[in-house]
Amino acid sequence: MNPHSDTPLTFAEAFGLPLSVDLRTAARAFGMCMGTAYRLVHVDGFPCTVVRVGRKYRVPTADLMRSLGIEEMPVYASDVESGAHWALGERLPGGWMQMRLAQ
Repeated sequence: MNPHSDTPLTFAEAFGLPLSVDLRTAARAFGMCMGTAYRLVHVDGFPCTVVRVGRKYRVPTADLMRSLGIEEMPVYASDVESGAHWALGERLPGGWMQMRLAQ
């Protein structure tokens, strides 16, 4: 993902976000420019929680997703399969995370 892109986030990009994102990424998710995002932050009108950390703004990804109407994360078949192997006590070569990252 290019954080300086003016195009809105795709679903695949949204589901790959870290626990919090910068204001630019959140603004991009809503399809707004940075000027609008800063104005909304300053009047307490941004569509989701914005936290100031030093001189920067961060947005919790869970709040961002909720504000976008995305309440649940997708479930991938490989995750279910890995969970079944884990429940059976089987160890996978490279660990379950390696399988997920390989996709």
